[in-house]
Amino acid sequence: MLLWALGIGLLCNSVAWAASAESAESAESAESAESAESAESAESAESAESVGYNSEVIADGLSHPWSIAFLPDGALLITERGGNLRQLRDGKLSEPLQGLPPIYADSQGGLFDVVLHPDYADNGWIYLSFAHGSPERNAARIVRARLEGNSLVDTEIVFTAKPFKDTPVHYGARFTFLEDNTLVMGVGDGFDYREQAQALDSHLGKFIRVNDDGSIPENNPFVDTKGALPEIYSYGHRNQQAIVYDQKHQRLWAHEHGPAGGDEINLLVPGANFGWPLVTNGRDYSGAAVTPFTQLDGTAVPAWDWTPSIAPGGMTLVGGQLFNQWTGNLLVAALKSRYVVRLVVEGEKVTEVETLFIEFGARIRDIREGPEGALYLLTDDSTNGQIIRITP
Repeated sequence: MLLWALGIGLLCNSVAWAASAESAESAESAESAESAESAESAESAESAESVGYNSEVIADGLSHPWSIAFLPDGALLITERGGNLRQLRDGKLSEPLQGLPPIYADSQGGLFDVVLHPDYADNGWIYLSFAHGSPERNAARIVRARLEGNSLVDTEIVFTAKPFKDTPVHYGARFTFLEDNTLVMGVGDGFDYREQAQALDSHLGKFIRVNDDGSIPENNPFVDTKGALPEIYSYGHRNQQAIVYDQKHQRLWAHEHGPAGGDEINLLVPGANFGWPLVTNGRDYSGAAVTPFTQLDGTAVPAWDWTPSIAPGGMTLVGGQLFNQWTGNLLVAALKSRYVVRLVVEGEKVTEVETLFIEFGARIRDIREGPEGALYLLTDDSTNGQIIRITP
């Protein structure tokens, strides 16, 4: 059934791709246009009771801030998509750090995630994901380095997606560490290469899992599959924008952009096929059908779907140090809809949703919970991106 659907799906895709030969910039704008009212209509569950909060802008003047990491001494590391890595220390924003590798910054490409090694206090490793290469040949890459003063040193390449592509969009590039110090990262489908999301000889449209030095874990699901890339953890993804490890329940939550509709949250399972482009609730930007299927045997079903799209950004799992009413909830940043969505999870199901922080009126790229329990929002703007700290 799945092979038959692949043939039918790819036939439908060829028509849809021809109808949607839009530029990368058009694709990006389709995922970032304002549509708060229509996005709200997709949230059919009951909204939960709100809690009060206070907000404080702790940094501004940033250019497309993308991610933050919390250093043990209280400082923040901040990535800007254009290729800068800065520190926020004692309320002061540093000049860009030196020693970063060359970064391909164009359209959606640039510097992405920053994550500390779980044993950072002992080894000092800082991990960065970014677009590597040139307009004709680029890919998502992870490196690790150490911080000395205002410079990165000891840089090592951990992972580079293959094959290289010639589009400056759909990199994915969010990643997280698991308890065994392996890391899992989303690699987007490259927009023009979505059929490769179903191909196990390509990293495009996959989550990958590697050891902290880039070597291959022996228990990856496709290590012994002939012709498959051994880094692959799951497949059938489009443009993954967040991944969170729930340590208490030892599970991975992730979400990804659909096309026009079909944004989804998934509970990742090693070796699972999450369907793209054979299965989606979305349509192509042209309005054409991507596939006739919204469900298909052999593919995983999303835990939550947004149709119309909200263009989700980062995501965090609330630990409850400060916002104890939200303990165990997922908070999802929204770019297109300019707010944060709180999702109440019971078991493996989303049972309630609530819209938060709409008063800022900003495209929200990321949301993180700090070690003290405060929430940190990153607003997406080319000249005045902000970091907003939220406390009860």
